[in-house]
Amino acid sequence: MSTLELKQELHQFINEGDEKFIKMFYEMAKAYSVQLKKDKMIAESENDIKSGRIHSQAEVQKMIESWQ
Repeated sequence: MSTLELKQELHQFINEGDEKFIKMFYEMAKAYSVQLKKDKMIAESENDIKSGRIHSQAEVQKMIESWQ
């Protein structure tokens, strides 16, 4: 099944779904989206570490103090 066909079928499920289904589907989609963002942040952080773009605890503390 193509992506377009899947989207069309999902729209049909949503249009026919009751309140419980809609809320459950929404929470599932939201959780998936949040997890994708977290995964991206983790990958970016791992790349920073591998590239040496890190700060010591003392450096971080100085940065925080400069914000105040």
